[in-house]
Amino acid sequence: MGALLAWGAFFLLRKYLLRENLDYRLGENDLFYVSGAAVMIALFWTTLYALVGEYRDIFRKSRLSELIRLARVSLLGVVVVFFALLLDDQGVRNYHAYYKTFTAYYLLHFGLTAVLRIWAVSSIQQLVRRGTISFPTLLVGSNQLALSTYADLQRTGRHLGLRLVGFAPIGSTVDTELATVLPAVGSYQQLPSLIQSLSIEQVIVAIESSEHRRIQEILNLLEGSAVRISVLPDLYQMLLGSVKVNHIFGTPLIEIKQDLLPVWQRVIKRALDVGVAAGFLVLASPLYLFTALMVRSSSPGPVFYRQPRIGKNGVPFTIIKFRSMYVDAEKLGPALSSDHDPRITRWGRFMRKVRLDEFPQFWNVLRGDMSIVGPRPERQFFIDQIVQLAPHYRHLHRVRPGLTSLGQVKYGYAETVPQMVERLKFDILYIENMSLAMDFRVILYTLKIIVEGRGK
Repeated sequence: MGALLAWGAFFLLRKYLLRENLDYRLGENDLFYVSGAAVMIALFWTTLYALVGEYRDIFRKSRLSELIRLARVSLLGVVVVFFALLLDDQGVRNYHAYYKTFTAYYLLHFGLTAVLRIWAVSSIQQLVRRGTISFPTLLVGSNQLALSTYADLQRTGRHLGLRLVGFAPIGSTVDTELATVLPAVGSYQQLPSLIQSLSIEQVIVAIESSEHRRIQEILNLLEGSAVRISVLPDLYQMLLGSVKVNHIFGTPLIEIKQDLLPVWQRVIKRALDVGVAAGFLVLASPLYLFTALMVRSSSPGPVFYRQPRIGKNGVPFTIIKFRSMYVDAEKLGPALSSDHDPRITRWGRFMRKVRLDEFPQFWNVLRGDMSIVGPRPERQFFIDQIVQLAPHYRHLHRVRPGLTSLGQVKYGYAETVPQMVERLKFDILYIENMSLAMDFRVILYTLKIIVEGRGK
């Protein structure tokens, strides 16, 4: 609404700024032009706001942060509109007029949108403070820290809208005072079922930060849940700057990041995946044909090798490669390859050095099973062994697996399960620092390895 009002007001103000006709009256043709442009403007701003995440989490917005974010997004949008619609304006006679029209449109759009946005946010905040809108919250913990967290939230957390429905005890020791103010709804080990049965929207982990293994266990239990997860920090974490304070008042919390990429980066990442995969499959078709002929002549058997792997959210898919091993290479059961693996054909060894065997996976990328950059997918057989040593492996299933990964370029192929666990830290590092820039660096590093022939 603000974008439409701003565009209509700007159309009239522009006449005055450019001194075209001060007695101007809207005609039928102008009305048709303004209406058509207004539809395009509305679609543009709606798309832009959606890409930057303005329509997400609308019940937890802050007025100040909303104004700052709106100022930035408005500047970006006005620049796009200016170059798309206003740069070739016939009424503009000099650059000074350009500056005036640009500034006028920015101030109009930002001003009108800000007024409407602040009104909407303030109205929602009032509903949250009154308790009309609330978020069922579960407290994980049962000691004195959990009790003090409950007291802090009751005293200063009304603006957050958190409605504590109970606590999930850790161990057999339960603070008696906490048990009198909150019901114990079940053990923390029942978190997935508790979240579903109680319609929980936020979980606050109120145990000592030094209990790293217990916190990791809780996070593993919550993996895949749509709830917001917050952990109480200690002084050391505050000094490191890892504590994000969204509100001046209230309990400081570390919020576990659920959205690994902003919406616009997710859209661009998928668009690049599809574009690059489709282009490569077409342009490299002669290379595919040559490789297929070489695989066929290197040893009896099919050209392609298909194998079930585990993808995003733990959903299995079939990965496709050029066959680099002799047929029935795993007749004795699943086994990882090694530097001098006798199961690999002579041509297969060369393909692995330059990653040629992975090229058919561009089809998996096009289908949406994989991305160009992401943790390498594994078989369920090896995942079951990895999680025995490193339960946090499940975090890798938060994203699409990739053709190449930070773990693969920094560590290389793993020959044993312990090595796969060792490589895991690089994949976790990638996920926690995921961005388009990180993907670009991984791709450049992969190309370097291919050129040097340092694959396995």
